[in-house]
Amino acid sequence: MEEKEKPRLSRLTAIITQLQSKRIVTAKHLAERHNVSVRTIYRDIRTLEKSGIPIVTEEGKGYSIMEGYHLPPVLFTEDEANALITVEQLAIKNKDGSLSENVSSAIEKIKSILRYSQKGNADLLADRIYFGGGQGEEKTSNNLMQIQSAIIHFQVLKIDYYSSGKKRTTRNIEPFAIYSINGNFLLIAFCRLRKDFRAFRIDFIETLVPQNETFTPHNMTIQKYFEEYVKNQKYP
Repeated sequence: MEEKEKPRLSRLTAIITQLQSKRIVTAKHLAERHNVSVRTIYRDIRTLEKSGIPIVTEEGKGYSIMEGYHLPPVLFTEDEANALITVEQLAIKNKDGSLSENVSSAIEKIKSILRYSQKGNADLLADRIYFGGGQGEEKTSNNLMQIQSAIIHFQVLKIDYYSSGKKRTTRNIEPFAIYSINGNFLLIAFCRLRKDFRAFRIDFIETLVPQNETFTPHNMTIQKYFEEYVKNQKYP
């Protein structure tokens, strides 16, 4: 079911939030998101510009807000605040220490801008959410944040890796993506040793050292990887 068109003021506020949350947003995306025409979005953008919002137009690409410009944070609805608390509790249960620490730190900052009444509710909800599964809370890796950084900066990583057969190898890899299965994070990367893409369990990486070298992004998508590699899974 299509979302009904929002009142214009509500839509303008939502557009500002979306511009702040992404590097670039297209008029087509905004139009589909708010169930209006692209022409209406053009008018909305002009209105925001006239009100003093420094919107940058990149011809043929879309819109963004001038770097360094930030509006005061918007208030969260109760459902949005509850969703954040749920995400925090889910992250705490994962097996990577760096993710748990950074998610908790980020959500603590978000909590600071909640309305006073929501803060008490957030604390209550955090005590009432539990994710089971028998995984325990033992952290088996601490590399996820560093890997994420390497993915977005196209940075080569040198790793010491223990395979499931306890065989140790040293690799230079070009990180591509991360996915999770059965509570474990896997890193998809181009392995220079094997000259092909491989999936590495992050908790099997003993040491990880970012190199002073970048690589050219591969012509690969998550969908293409799963279509071409998962059926004939190639292990490190």
